[in-house]
Amino acid sequence: MSEQHPEAADETADETADETADETAAEDAAATRKQIAELENSWRRTAAELDNFRKRCARDVARARDQERASVTARWLPVLDNLERALEQASSNPVQIVEGVRAVHQQALAILADLGYPRRDDETGKAFDPAHHEAVSTVADADLVPGTVAHVVRPGYGPDSEILRPAAVVVATRGE
Repeated sequence: MSEQHPEAADETADETADETADETAAEDAAATRKQIAELENSWRRTAAELDNFRKRCARDVARARDQERASVTARWLPVLDNLERALEQASSNPVQIVEGVRAVHQQALAILADLGYPRRDDETGKAFDPAHHEAVSTVADADLVPGTVAHVVRPGYGPDSEILRPAAVVVATRGE
Protein backbone atom coordinates (compact mmCIF):
# COMPACT_ATOMS: atom_id res chain seq x y z
CA MET A 1 0.00 0.00 0.00
CA SER A 2 1.28 3.30 -0.90
CA GLU A 3 0.61 6.20 1.19
CA GLN A 4 0.34 9.66 -0.18
CA HIS A 5 1.56 12.51 1.70
CA PRO A 6 -1.05 15.06 2.56
CA GLU A 7 0.95 17.73 0.79
CA ALA A 8 0.98 15.70 -2.44
CA ALA A 9 -2.76 15.18 -2.17
CA ASP A 10 -3.25 18.94 -1.79
CA GLU A 11 -1.07 19.58 -4.83
CA THR A 12 -3.01 17.03 -6.89
CA ALA A 13 -6.28 18.59 -5.77
CA ASP A 14 -4.95 22.06 -6.61
CA GLU A 15 -3.82 20.87 -10.05
CA THR A 16 -7.19 19.25 -10.69
CA ALA A 17 -8.97 22.41 -9.57
CA ASP A 18 -6.69 24.55 -11.77
CA GLU A 19 -7.35 22.27 -14.76
CA THR A 20 -11.10 22.41 -14.12
CA ALA A 21 -10.94 26.18 -13.78
CA ASP A 22 -8.91 26.44 -17.00
CA GLU A 23 -11.40 24.19 -18.82
CA THR A 24 -14.32 26.25 -17.48
CA ALA A 25 -12.62 29.49 -18.48
CA ALA A 26 -11.89 28.08 -21.95
CA GLU A 27 -15.51 26.94 -22.29
CA ASP A 28 -16.75 30.35 -21.12
CA ALA A 29 -14.43 32.12 -23.56
CA ALA A 30 -15.59 29.87 -26.40
CA ALA A 31 -19.21 30.48 -25.49
CA THR A 32 -18.57 34.22 -25.32
CA ARG A 33 -16.83 34.19 -28.73
CA LYS A 34 -19.74 32.22 -30.17
CA GLN A 35 -22.24 34.70 -28.71
CA ILE A 36 -20.21 37.64 -30.08
CA ALA A 37 -20.13 36.01 -33.51
CA GLU A 38 -23.91 35.44 -33.40
CA LEU A 39 -24.53 39.05 -32.36
CA GLU A 40 -22.22 40.39 -35.09
CA ASN A 41 -23.99 38.19 -37.64
CA SER A 42 -27.39 39.41 -36.41
CA TRP A 43 -26.18 43.01 -36.55
CA ARG A 44 -24.92 42.57 -40.15
CA ARG A 45 -28.21 41.00 -41.22
CA THR A 46 -30.16 43.86 -39.60
CA ALA A 47 -27.91 46.46 -41.24
CA ALA A 48 -28.40 44.76 -44.63
CA GLU A 49 -32.17 44.62 -44.11
CA LEU A 50 -32.20 48.35 -43.25
CA ASP A 51 -30.15 49.17 -46.34
CA ASN A 52 -32.53 47.12 -48.51
CA PHE A 53 -35.50 48.86 -46.89
CA ARG A 54 -34.01 52.29 -47.64
CA LYS A 55 -33.42 51.33 -51.27
CA ARG A 56 -36.95 49.91 -51.58
CA CYS A 57 -38.44 53.11 -50.11
CA ALA A 58 -36.40 55.27 -52.49
CA ARG A 59 -37.65 53.19 -55.45
CA ASP A 60 -41.24 53.40 -54.20
CA VAL A 61 -41.02 57.19 -53.81
CA ALA A 62 -39.51 57.57 -57.30
CA ARG A 63 -42.19 55.29 -58.77
CA ALA A 64 -44.99 57.22 -57.02
CA ARG A 65 -43.54 60.55 -58.19
CA ASP A 66 -43.35 59.29 -61.78
CA GLN A 67 -46.92 57.97 -61.63
CA GLU A 68 -48.22 61.26 -60.24
CA ARG A 69 -46.36 63.27 -62.90
CA ALA A 70 -47.82 61.03 -65.61
CA SER A 71 -51.31 61.37 -64.11
CA VAL A 72 -51.13 65.18 -63.97
CA THR A 73 -49.67 65.38 -67.47
CA ALA A 74 -52.41 63.12 -68.83
CA ARG A 75 -55.03 65.46 -67.36
CA TRP A 76 -53.53 68.38 -69.32
CA LEU A 77 -53.43 66.58 -72.69
CA PRO A 78 -57.09 67.35 -73.54
CA VAL A 79 -56.39 71.04 -72.93
CA LEU A 80 -53.46 70.87 -75.33
CA ASP A 81 -55.59 69.00 -77.89
CA ASN A 82 -58.30 71.66 -77.69
CA LEU A 83 -55.78 74.49 -78.10
CA GLU A 84 -54.34 72.77 -81.17
CA ARG A 85 -57.86 72.47 -82.64
CA ALA A 86 -58.41 76.18 -82.00
CA LEU A 87 -55.16 77.04 -83.76
CA GLU A 88 -56.13 74.88 -86.75
CA GLN A 89 -59.34 76.88 -87.06
CA ALA A 90 -57.67 80.28 -86.54
CA SER A 91 -58.36 81.44 -90.09
CA SER A 92 -62.04 80.56 -89.99
CA ASN A 93 -64.73 82.15 -87.80
CA PRO A 94 -62.99 84.33 -85.13
CA VAL A 95 -66.08 84.32 -82.90
CA GLN A 96 -65.99 80.54 -82.67
CA ILE A 97 -62.27 80.66 -81.93
CA VAL A 98 -62.85 83.00 -78.98
CA GLU A 99 -65.64 80.76 -77.68
CA GLY A 100 -63.37 77.72 -78.06
CA VAL A 101 -60.52 79.38 -76.21
CA ARG A 102 -62.92 80.36 -73.41
CA ALA A 103 -64.03 76.72 -73.18
CA VAL A 104 -60.40 75.55 -73.00
CA HIS A 105 -59.75 78.18 -70.32
CA GLN A 106 -62.65 76.80 -68.26
CA GLN A 107 -61.34 73.27 -68.82
CA ALA A 108 -57.89 74.30 -67.53
CA LEU A 109 -59.43 75.99 -64.47
CA ALA A 110 -61.43 72.83 -63.74
CA ILE A 111 -58.27 70.69 -63.90
CA LEU A 112 -56.47 73.02 -61.49
CA ALA A 113 -59.43 72.89 -59.11
CA ASP A 114 -59.54 69.07 -59.33
CA LEU A 115 -55.82 68.99 -58.48
CA GLY A 116 -56.57 71.02 -55.34
CA TYR A 117 -55.48 74.46 -56.61
CA PRO A 118 -58.61 76.40 -57.55
CA ARG A 119 -58.38 79.91 -58.93
CA ARG A 120 -58.59 82.37 -56.06
CA ASP A 121 -61.31 84.99 -55.93
CA ASP A 122 -59.13 88.10 -55.47
CA GLU A 123 -61.48 90.92 -56.36
CA THR A 124 -60.95 94.65 -56.49
CA GLY A 125 -61.71 96.25 -53.13
CA LYS A 126 -60.54 93.35 -50.97
CA ALA A 127 -57.94 94.12 -48.31
CA PHE A 128 -54.36 93.46 -49.42
CA ASP A 129 -53.04 90.31 -47.70
CA PRO A 130 -49.33 89.53 -48.22
CA ALA A 131 -50.05 85.84 -47.59
CA HIS A 132 -52.37 85.77 -50.62
CA HIS A 133 -51.26 88.72 -52.73
CA GLU A 134 -48.07 89.92 -54.35
CA ALA A 135 -48.01 93.70 -54.76
CA VAL A 136 -46.61 94.55 -58.19
CA SER A 137 -47.57 98.24 -58.14
CA THR A 138 -49.49 100.90 -56.27
CA VAL A 139 -51.98 103.44 -57.49
CA ALA A 140 -53.33 106.57 -55.82
CA ASP A 141 -57.11 106.36 -56.05
CA ALA A 142 -59.51 108.50 -53.99
CA ASP A 143 -62.38 106.08 -54.74
CA LEU A 144 -60.64 103.08 -53.12
CA VAL A 145 -59.72 102.48 -49.50
CA PRO A 146 -55.93 102.59 -49.05
CA GLY A 147 -54.44 99.11 -48.61
CA THR A 148 -57.01 97.37 -50.79
CA VAL A 149 -56.66 95.63 -54.13
CA ALA A 150 -57.16 98.14 -56.94
CA HIS A 151 -56.58 95.70 -59.80
CA VAL A 152 -55.69 92.00 -60.19
CA VAL A 153 -52.85 91.71 -62.72
CA ARG A 154 -52.47 87.93 -62.49
CA PRO A 155 -54.82 85.61 -60.55
CA GLY A 156 -53.67 83.47 -57.65
CA TYR A 157 -54.26 79.73 -57.30
CA GLY A 158 -54.71 77.40 -54.35
CA PRO A 159 -56.71 77.20 -51.14
CA ASP A 160 -55.91 79.41 -48.15
CA SER A 161 -53.92 76.59 -46.55
CA GLU A 162 -51.63 76.01 -49.54
CA ILE A 163 -51.16 78.88 -51.98
CA LEU A 164 -49.69 77.60 -55.25
CA ARG A 165 -49.20 81.13 -56.54
CA PRO A 166 -50.26 84.41 -54.93
CA ALA A 167 -52.27 86.89 -56.98
CA ALA A 168 -50.24 89.73 -58.50
CA VAL A 169 -52.13 92.89 -57.62
CA VAL A 170 -52.02 96.66 -57.77
CA VAL A 171 -52.63 98.11 -54.31
CA ALA A 172 -54.54 101.34 -53.70
CA THR A 173 -52.82 104.13 -51.77
CA ARG A 174 -54.13 107.48 -50.53
CA GLY A 175 -55.26 109.83 -53.25
CA GLU A 176 -53.14 112.95 -53.62
